[in-house]
Amino acid sequence: MQRTLERVGRTTARRPWLTIAAWVVSVLALLGVAQASGGVFVNEFRIPGAESQRAVDLTQKHFAELGAASADVVWHSDSGTLRDPTRADAIRAVVADFAGQPDVRSAADPLAEGGGQLSADGRTAISSVQYDRELGDLTAEQSERLDAAADRARAAGLTVEFRGLVVDLAATPETSGSELIGVGAALLILLLAFGSVVAAGLPVLVAVLGLMAGTALVLIAGTSMDIPAIAPIVAVMLGLGAGVDYALFVVTRFRHYLSTGMPKADAVGRALATAGHAVLFAGATVVAAILGLLLTGIPFIGGMGVAAALTVSMTMLAALTLLPAVLGLLGPKVNALRIGRRRKDAPVAGEPGAAQALGGWGRWADRVAKNRYAYAAGALLVLVVLTIPMFSLRLGTPDDGNAPTSFTQRKAYDTVAAEFGAGWNAPFLVVADLPSGGQGDAMMQKLSSGLSADPEVSVVTPAQPSQDGGFALLTVVPRHSPQDAEVSDLLHRIRDDVAPAAEQGTDGRIYVGGPTAFVTDLSDAVGSRLPWMVLAVLVVAALLLIAMFRAPVIAIKAAVLALLSIGAAFGVLVVIFQWGWGLSLIGIDEPVPIMSMVPMLLFAVLFGLSMDYEVFLLSAVKEEYDSGHDVQGAILVGVDGTGRLITAAAAVMTVVFLSFVPIQDTSIKMIGIGLATAVIIDVTVIRLVLAPAVLSILGSVAWRRWPGRRNEGPQPATGDHNKRQGDQTPCHF
Repeated sequence: MQRTLERVGRTTARRPWLTIAAWVVSVLALLGVAQASGGVFVNEFRIPGAESQRAVDLTQKHFAELGAASADVVWHSDSGTLRDPTRADAIRAVVADFAGQPDVRSAADPLAEGGGQLSADGRTAISSVQYDRELGDLTAEQSERLDAAADRARAAGLTVEFRGLVVDLAATPETSGSELIGVGAALLILLLAFGSVVAAGLPVLVAVLGLMAGTALVLIAGTSMDIPAIAPIVAVMLGLGAGVDYALFVVTRFRHYLSTGMPKADAVGRALATAGHAVLFAGATVVAAILGLLLTGIPFIGGMGVAAALTVSMTMLAALTLLPAVLGLLGPKVNALRIGRRRKDAPVAGEPGAAQALGGWGRWADRVAKNRYAYAAGALLVLVVLTIPMFSLRLGTPDDGNAPTSFTQRKAYDTVAAEFGAGWNAPFLVVADLPSGGQGDAMMQKLSSGLSADPEVSVVTPAQPSQDGGFALLTVVPRHSPQDAEVSDLLHRIRDDVAPAAEQGTDGRIYVGGPTAFVTDLSDAVGSRLPWMVLAVLVVAALLLIAMFRAPVIAIKAAVLALLSIGAAFGVLVVIFQWGWGLSLIGIDEPVPIMSMVPMLLFAVLFGLSMDYEVFLLSAVKEEYDSGHDVQGAILVGVDGTGRLITAAAAVMTVVFLSFVPIQDTSIKMIGIGLATAVIIDVTVIRLVLAPAVLSILGSVAWRRWPGRRNEGPQPATGDHNKRQGDQTPCHF
């Protein structure tokens, strides 16, 4: 593999314009195909096999008047009532406008009998607008039409707000330039690390081109599978961070080989054979881990995985093909536009004199190695303390009460909670497949009685029969808000106790659905499938590491350290979002549960990113070990040669991830903070403390092939670990 990469590097370096032209043409072609393909991102979420999904499907099939998608309208008057003639006329006119809009099946009049829910004082009402198209076929245009039509009621002194999935289509999170902030911060960090404007700009340039190609592929993929609207933001976040990191490692190695007097084509080839080899395996691990999301069986989560994997793959490909061409074109000019005085490059593993030129990171690694047990225990203690909050993690979905106060969904939520009660924002939709033999009335009566007897139930609406008479529909309103644990507990009581009691002795079946039930089912699905995804990702990552290093102990050690890092990141998420520590600093008003999809997504991504730094560190250690150093000396040189590089790469990742936190979507905030936290923990506690300590404790055992043969290569020198056994040619893995 290394020889192949070296040939690729030399070939692209010798024909730079051909390679660059091929990349530019390919990116433009992909963007053109993406534009012409009509691929779109969707907000339609389905959980195959879930009870809430079954309830939705039955409702759409047997209660056609309810439509396939809907929006709620919240009407409110600060003075007087909604029945005052002027206000009532305005409401009826607006409802008529709603009903005449394209794709609308029906629009309820909140003042008509059975048309909606009217408050006791007559000042607030809730009605609905039903659509005859699936949610995935609608766009923000429908919500915009509703809002424009409501202006007539607002002119009459009414407040009109909207909520529901149709309205959410118009509130798809936008980056608002956050990625530009991340790029700017990354450039500053790279400038400090390289001391050259050209060298600092290359990783960002290559990452952005790879990102453009990846985004185009995601759009094309949207023509054949559901890609959620949030996926492009997550993909940009990961692709930008990973792409800059991958290019950073290759540029660093190229500059080193160039400084030794190596011809530029040879320097590119050697950089790709060493750093590029690590990039290939690290990127493959990231992609494999992210694609593990397909194992969840939940389409929109799998769609996020595909989008992220495509983007990371293209940024990795750019680092392995486009970047070598640009480096071959620039040659020594890669150091142009230097700022400040030239900093001495860190020693590179496997190169003569590396052991004798240890810098600050190497001296730090030496201190850790000499006190390996103490440092390992201290690092483990920190990780355990950070991980403890994870055991109180509660999955759910933040409700509209956590949306920005400027959003119409938030205004509607607050009005409903104040006038009707918080539970009116979390209704359950109960669909009954009525039994044969005339037992339907008795079953529905038992169901209504059982629901009304539950202390958490505020309202049970009368059962509404379907046109064919085979089904019945009713609504259950809890006393608490959607994200409260009491609502989830109520759902389980209905399904486990109330519904079975009503069904007993009949062939009828009862299904509980609605948005809140959907969230709970999603949490349950994630909880049941996450262990299998974790197992699959661990196996694939272990196989990749064994293929790269030929050392099973190394693979096991890497997986364990990655799991420790992820556990600590999850703990920090719980402290911030569930416990509420510092929430106001990131624009959230109150504690929220961890979104159901976030742990699964974060595990896949974080495991892959953790392997990035593990591969780069272990690659350097193994190069030195195969070059003739003993284990301890290899660790010192490996850490010294990668310490500054990994720190700079982690800093780039961190600022890129944190730059997405200002986005108003709560899930994006969780993902950004989770990723940034994990990277910080990984590069400090794991990579610079625990990893060298554990490697020192394991010694040569870590590098033995199964079942115990040492990796091939020159035998390590005896005696002091800072002395080399003569001048030997590096034996790369």
